[in-house]
Amino acid sequence: MQYRDFKECEVKTMKCYVCAKEGKDSDAVAACIACGMGTCMKHTIRREVDVWEGSYPLPSRKLPLKMPRMLCPDCNAAYGDGK
Repeated sequence: MQYRDFKECEVKTMKCYVCAKEGKDSDAVAACIACGMGTCMKHTIRREVDVWEGSYPLPSRKLPLKMPRMLCPDCNAAYGDGK
């Protein structure tokens, strides 16, 4: 098996989808946990989501700490903007 030198590999950076639709070119810093869309700092929305422990049959219990999730603007709107 031969390994290629990293100098031969072309590195491509994921771009922000929302910026690309607006005709801008900016690197993505996150991927939406729901749809996988790449988003830049301006378009990434961080949400703190409850974590539940338990299995079927219920009841489950909510754990005291929340888990951070990164969302794109579209999925955040579908999620209800936290309301």
